[in-house]
Amino acid sequence: MCIDVPLVHRLVAAQFPQWAELPIRPVEAAGRDNVIFRLGTELSVRLPRRELGARHLANEHRWLPFLSPHLPLPVPAPLGQGLPSEGYPWCWTVTRWLPGDVSAFGSGLDEIQMADELARFITALRAVNPAEGPASDLRGAPLVERDPGVRAAIAARPGDWDRQAMTAVWESALTVPSWVPPAVWTHGDLHPGNLLTIDGRLTAVIDFGLLGVGDPAIDVLPAWTVLSRPTRDRFRRALQVDEATWARTRGRALDFGLMCVATAPRGSLVGNIGRRTIDQILTDDQGWIG
Repeated sequence: MCIDVPLVHRLVAAQFPQWAELPIRPVEAAGRDNVIFRLGTELSVRLPRRELGARHLANEHRWLPFLSPHLPLPVPAPLGQGLPSEGYPWCWTVTRWLPGDVSAFGSGLDEIQMADELARFITALRAVNPAEGPASDLRGAPLVERDPGVRAAIAARPGDWDRQAMTAVWESALTVPSWVPPAVWTHGDLHPGNLLTIDGRLTAVIDFGLLGVGDPAIDVLPAWTVLSRPTRDRFRRALQVDEATWARTRGRALDFGLMCVATAPRGSLVGNIGRRTIDQILTDDQGWIG
């Protein structure tokens, strides 16, 4: 299916005539689920590439208007929901344009500000009443259900990392107590591709397709997907993460990193996020600097 500027122009003109005269241009996007276009200077249009992306977008449409007033950072709350038309089969969305660059790790990132703002964002999200929220199925499955796949993924990476060290991290995660409710709201996908920065400082959180209610450990993953050891400890203290949750989250981060490496080309943003996550896990001292 060709999702291009003429298609977006027809969709917008038919369904949102108040924006029909605004210029449209494509935006390079890191994700695999949506095609993004700039609509004028203040708006953006997101169209799913596949059925999974359409389901994720529907999740955002349902819940972001409810959650966004409670959050301390800008998020892509929808301004309008487009319907299937012009041969395009799924619902699509118009949101406010959020300025900033996709977060990168390295010398340009203010990790202290990132750690503090992420902790503040996660704390605010967890404080919202979770009643009637959707279950966090994709990220919320018990670790034991992931065991065969993770062990196979470790075995498939000979020479990339120390397989014995990865296995030790995974088995440590399996031995700690499982999560016990109550559940909280979670973003579900906090990694550099879903964080916007300006001058290295976190300014917005995007892509809430995996938003749901479940294990709070899911949103501790930035400790390894985004941060390095000194700010990892700061982030942990801010969220008051106990030993069992820390070990369990480390296992989830390993699973996430292996999945990224297995499904994305070497050198791509997703592939780099996966490799960086595993590197951070394996260089991390499991102790907590208190």
